[in-house]
Amino acid sequence: MTRSDLARIRLFLFDLDGTLYLGERLFPFTPELLRTIRETGRRYLFLTNNSSKSVGDYVAKLVRLGISAEAADFLTSSQATAWYLTNTMPGARLYVCGTASLREELAAAGFQIVNDEPDAAECVVMGYDTELTYQKLLDVSRLLTERPGLPYVATNPDLVCPTEWGFVPDCGSVCGMIQTATGRVPKVVGKPEPLMIRLAMERTGIPPEQCAVVGDRIYTDVKSGLNAGIAGILVLSGETTPEILEASADKPSLVLSDAGEIIKQLT
Repeated sequence: MTRSDLARIRLFLFDLDGTLYLGERLFPFTPELLRTIRETGRRYLFLTNNSSKSVGDYVAKLVRLGISAEAADFLTSSQATAWYLTNTMPGARLYVCGTASLREELAAAGFQIVNDEPDAAECVVMGYDTELTYQKLLDVSRLLTERPGLPYVATNPDLVCPTEWGFVPDCGSVCGMIQTATGRVPKVVGKPEPLMIRLAMERTGIPPEQCAVVGDRIYTDVKSGLNAGIAGILVLSGETTPEILEASADKPSLVLSDAGEIIKQLT
């Protein structure tokens, strides 16, 4: 894929943190990029693995940063996890190692949250938990050790989450701790699994050859696109450095310094 091939893309699936903003700092090109996509008859959706916030939280954040957004613009790993669980164990009792927002989103999807009664759990769900406590780690470790057949699902495998000053541990890092303690590896729902991409194409009706995912991580964003049979575009504005790119076995369809480079290819 070359830069000129961007003109054939009708649906852009954007990662958020590290791609369109960094922490609380909106990248200067983001408003023009989103406006250009819509003015040229194209579409975009925001796809994020960050399960610490609800869709409502994300809408509020983008509005706070100066970007008009609504719930229909988003597909999150929390939503994908709820979809997956609804199709595999509807109404199950869940122990959720995640934020209040994740618990509320799963409860709204018809699941019973049993964090106050861990032994009642029919499944453990691990998310990016910015409210993590050692008690949650103890509960999860005990449940997965004492009940080796207990289903164990992770919203996403990201090792770190970018901030304005560096990185903090994300869901994948906590899953790594749990694996060290218990030997258990979760079923991952979010990127790089293709589920979120497929849900986006199903929602919009746009075929794979006209879709691209744009993000700052090779092992989640880019790989999710490749796994779903669409273009995976890497931007070097977040987690991935040129050194990481060089060492990666998975190669993006296209590499850009930032997502702002897309603008001139669409006008």
